[in-house]
Amino acid sequence: MDPFVKKGDWIQIEDVVLPAGKRAPQVPEDTQKCDLKMWVKGEALSDAEEGELVKIRTTTGRIEKGCPTAVNPGYIHDYGEFQPELLKIEHQLKQILFGGES
Repeated sequence: MDPFVKKGDWIQIEDVVLPAGKRAPQVPEDTQKCDLKMWVKGEALSDAEEGELVKIRTTTGRIEKGCPTAVNPGYIHDYGEFQPELLKIEHQLKQILFGGES
């Protein structure tokens, strides 16, 4: 059976930077209960299975380690859910900038 990640694959890894309870004291209480995680993309330096630690080399040459989460990851940008309030603001702004009936 082939490994999840093969040496040389472009992958994304996940690593816990600070575990829950080790966060800065000024961080809100609900946030304190969560791990601080990072996700980094780079070239796998060895084969690895899902959930197994693997080292990667990033495009800037840094070496990072973590658990692989994706092979050939894409780029995803999201501005969140629709906010009805923003539609009202858009109409108000157009009224202020471009005039119209009062």
